[in-house]
Amino acid sequence: MSSSAMHVAKTGLNSQQTKMQVIANNLANVNTTGFKKDRVNFESLLYQIQRSSGEQTSADTDLASAFAVGTGVRIVNTQKLYTQGSLVNTDNALDLAIDGSGFFQVLLPDGRIGFTRNGSFSRNAEGTLVTPSGYTLQPEIAIPEGVTEINVSADGLISVQVAGEAEAAEVGQLTLANFANPAGLQPIGENFAVETPASGAPAIGNPFGEGFGKLVQGSLEASNINVVQELVDMIETQRAYEVSSKSISAVDEMMRFVSNNL
Repeated sequence: MSSSAMHVAKTGLNSQQTKMQVIANNLANVNTTGFKKDRVNFESLLYQIQRSSGEQTSADTDLASAFAVGTGVRIVNTQKLYTQGSLVNTDNALDLAIDGSGFFQVLLPDGRIGFTRNGSFSRNAEGTLVTPSGYTLQPEIAIPEGVTEINVSADGLISVQVAGEAEAAEVGQLTLANFANPAGLQPIGENFAVETPASGAPAIGNPFGEGFGKLVQGSLEASNINVVQELVDMIETQRAYEVSSKSISAVDEMMRFVSNNL
């Protein structure tokens, strides 16, 4: 008896195990600011065609459908779902959330530009706005000393109130990046993604402009993970894994029966 069914079931085990890892990563990042859910996309493997559709079965009749046997499944890719996360109020003047489309731009240590939805910024020793890891926000914006109040408008204009001065001073304009295909961005960890040929080149513009979301000062965007949905997906994946495992056991028992009784 052929053991092909075992190999087909094995592809199911491998795929479901990988899906479980993706679900575990989603749940692990449920409290990660600006995190976006990953989804696993499956596709079937090649089919073994025994008889083709339309094959002649008699002088006047054709085969209505093919005799094709599948060889399993594989994961074709994982996809980031850039749906909006809920906004959490922090009352921190340098916490910024994007309500709508767009990404903050950050200069990474290797010289690349990283794109993120995490707007948790602070000032370094020089007064420059940086991420929690110390990476510089782009375009670079410096907050002078002696500032008593920082204001960030919905369209990204940053102004400060300096002690002893009557009028607020503008210190910079924050811009956002957007992509034709955000799902094509390559995640690299630390809540960053980088440009790829699939994502296309970034379009840069001011917040609240055409195609860009607005900035909300004093808030952060929570992850878009739905814990209940992830738990349901986890149970579904576990059951699919068990069924594939039982398929291997069933084929093994069938082969043992043939071996012992024929």
